[in-house]
Amino acid sequence: MGIDLRSLSQRGGAGFLRVLRERWDRPVFAALASVSLIALGLILFFIFSEALPLFRTISLSNFFGGTWLPTVEPNRFGILPLLTGSGLVMVGALVVAIPFGLAAALFIAEIATGIIKDIAKSVLELLAGIPSVVYGFFGLMVLAPILQQIAHIPYRRTALLASLILGVMALPTIASLAEDALTAVPRSYREASLAMGASRWQTMWRVTFPAAFSGIIGAVILGMGRAIGETMAVLMLSGNAAQMVGSFLKPVRTLTATIALEMAETPFGSEHYHALFGIGAVLLIITLAMNWIAEALRGRLARKHGS
Repeated sequence: MGIDLRSLSQRGGAGFLRVLRERWDRPVFAALASVSLIALGLILFFIFSEALPLFRTISLSNFFGGTWLPTVEPNRFGILPLLTGSGLVMVGALVVAIPFGLAAALFIAEIATGIIKDIAKSVLELLAGIPSVVYGFFGLMVLAPILQQIAHIPYRRTALLASLILGVMALPTIASLAEDALTAVPRSYREASLAMGASRWQTMWRVTFPAAFSGIIGAVILGMGRAIGETMAVLMLSGNAAQMVGSFLKPVRTLTATIALEMAETPFGSEHYHALFGIGAVLLIITLAMNWIAEALRGRLARKHGS
């Protein structure tokens, strides 16, 4: 259906702009969404096309083996030590980030008012905006000596050190998204609980928190993605030892740190080169899965409360 310029001229410039907006909004947004999907598709194609040649010479069981020795004959490309290192650091970071992040979210959403609430939100935004290299430098120069002195450990850079700093880095993500989930709970829930004689704390823990639980889980999962995808701070703090460990007091190496350390010096097209892209593919799958689960849980929360 064409645009009637005569009728638009009678309605004036505002009517002309409104009709143009109604006519072109959907195609423009569809085009922008298509660009995002195409970019994601190209990234997936590039990563997997560079990773697949590795599996012409080694099996999946070898790729997930327990030894990473890419520069020593015979080459071994087992990423299990890197997966366990990433998992260990991520778990330690969540132990720090979840309780403090949820406490901050509850404080901002349910307790703080006025300028106190604004200050708390500003602090979270500041923490989220600090570059990861600054976090890494602080951890290496300030926190590492303190941990060595308190825990009497022989290593300066350990999984524990990386976990503590990553926990602080993931905290703003968890706190901000959990606060959004808590704020999305209808006010009528709180009012009904208070009207029945429940205290403010009982309302928070037995009404608001359970109602927002799926959104909070989504926030935690995105915090996990933030922790497992971090590179620079982990590179500076974890010790970068590609070994199977079960202790936070020893050096570890993560998936992201391995790519950052080795890609620049790896011959193009070599097995080592394709193995690093294999690590990238594993990271991409983990990250996409975490984001999909988090969005599904947040959508469930929105449907539950009709928002």
